[in-house]
Amino acid sequence: MRKTLPSAEQDVAQLIDRLRSGDVRALARAVSLVENDVSSAAEVLSGCFPFSGRALRIGVTGAPGAGKSTLVDKLARHYRSAGMTVGVIAVDPTSPFTGGAILGDRIRMQENLSDPGLYVRSMATRGSLGGLARTTADVASVIEASGKDVILIETVGVGQDEIDIVRLSDVTIVVLVPGMGDDVQSLKAGIMEIADLFVVNKADREGADRVEKEVHAMQSLAGSHSGWVPLVVKTVATTGEGIDRLVAAIVKMKQWLESDGRMEARRKKYWSERITEMMRHALMRQAREHGLSDAELENHAEQVTSGREDPYKLVPELVARVMKA
Repeated sequence: MRKTLPSAEQDVAQLIDRLRSGDVRALARAVSLVENDVSSAAEVLSGCFPFSGRALRIGVTGAPGAGKSTLVDKLARHYRSAGMTVGVIAVDPTSPFTGGAILGDRIRMQENLSDPGLYVRSMATRGSLGGLARTTADVASVIEASGKDVILIETVGVGQDEIDIVRLSDVTIVVLVPGMGDDVQSLKAGIMEIADLFVVNKADREGADRVEKEVHAMQSLAGSHSGWVPLVVKTVATTGEGIDRLVAAIVKMKQWLESDGRMEARRKKYWSERITEMMRHALMRQAREHGLSDAELENHAEQVTSGREDPYKLVPELVARVMKA
């Protein structure tokens, strides 16, 4: 178990005090520590935890080209004009060649970055699947701790498998757009089940009405939302048309969640899954700290591939070795 020196604890406490007071540099530093999973990340997250969980988390997902970034930008502007503070987490794909990412949302929202009530953080997936980076949830907690009222989380946009966002968000928005091929087919696998709200963006294009009708026609195929029927809102994000209607739909969804303990139940489900994920990560870290190197794993993979080792016996042996250490 890792130990932190008193001086390090004091540094973390000071960092959290600064980000709580509105120091953007301190917030950026804390987010970087957490995103890079350094040794003090757990202490930072523990210090932020008492101040998290109060913001409304809004996830925005959908296929590439649907206009998610522009929609997030317009939502952020709307909330800021209403006097609410906003955090934006935009997850961008990592290049398989360089390991870097084109963090486009910082470019798109550049004119807003001087606003002290708005914090924008682009994150690279670093190989994670499901549309989010592995540390997205932790970064959201740190930004929440800084006192933001709304957290907007934009996923990569990988398509039908992009369902991790529903675990992290209070309200999940699925963005559709006319003219992207077989619209009905795009709703079948996973996406229909995760949406709390549907946005038909670029609604000034031909086919927008048809997409809206198809969504309504397929409502009966959606997963159980415990009585909530996902609303469909048409927008033209580039001009801001429909943003007011979308915000009103978000308010309606939030009110529904806050009645009969639904918000608490949703967040309890999130933490049930999140704790399992955290345990898995902690166990792998402990395994590596006690000598289970990438080279050894590669060797085991080679042995299993050739049939010289049985993976169903190997894994329990590796786990037992780590637990004894």
